[in-house]
Amino acid sequence: MPVEIFPGEVFANTTDFDTGIRQLIPYYDEMLATIARCIPVSAERVLELGCGTGELSVKLLQNCPQATVIALDYSPRMLEYARGKIEATGYGKRWRGIVMDFGAWTAGETAQGIGSGFDACASSLAIHHLVNPMKLKLFERIRASLNPGGSFWNADPVAIESPALSDVYQSVREAWASDCGTTLAQVRTKMGQSNPYGYSSQDQLATLEEHWQMLKAAGFESVSVPWKYFGLAVFGGFVPKSD
Repeated sequence: MPVEIFPGEVFANTTDFDTGIRQLIPYYDEMLATIARCIPVSAERVLELGCGTGELSVKLLQNCPQATVIALDYSPRMLEYARGKIEATGYGKRWRGIVMDFGAWTAGETAQGIGSGFDACASSLAIHHLVNPMKLKLFERIRASLNPGGSFWNADPVAIESPALSDVYQSVREAWASDCGTTLAQVRTKMGQSNPYGYSSQDQLATLEEHWQMLKAAGFESVSVPWKYFGLAVFGGFVPKSD
């Protein structure tokens, strides 16, 4: 019987995540590296939403040597795993993990240590679990938490632009898994049964155009897509330097 997991945890065993996600998501490391490169090396406070096992956290801390990363995740086991990884890399003093549903944070809940005044916000493979109205509210909350000139970058699967591309996108992911020495079917045997939790549920994908419009409506400017590979994209924008 499948193990019940939070949306976004993907695998029944946390220890399978770092290997399995690289078989499931083409160019996973390149995607995360793109986010880190989009954040100025001078950043001092970075907010990460849905940190998972800490893979993006490590890249952010490596890229921004002066930064403290405040990482939110509603999964205690993911945060525990991430904390061990961060401490092993020597960045423990610059990282703080907080058990919290970022959907609840979007809805106005607060937790000690989050605050505002961030130079950047980042997220990967997490926000697509929110319905579009909540995505918009989240983007508004992120903008309000960023300093003037700050930026937000998100890596997520996006909705297919045309049904004609459905088979193409699927074949690309099958080919990637094959190049990794496995199949999508084999990878999925390690996955858990995801059930709705808080404000998150099964995939609630939006198109890039929908994300673009929501980011602009939330007050971001220079909305950009610095990386895209078929149904995966890194996108975001900037807070104006002065209103």
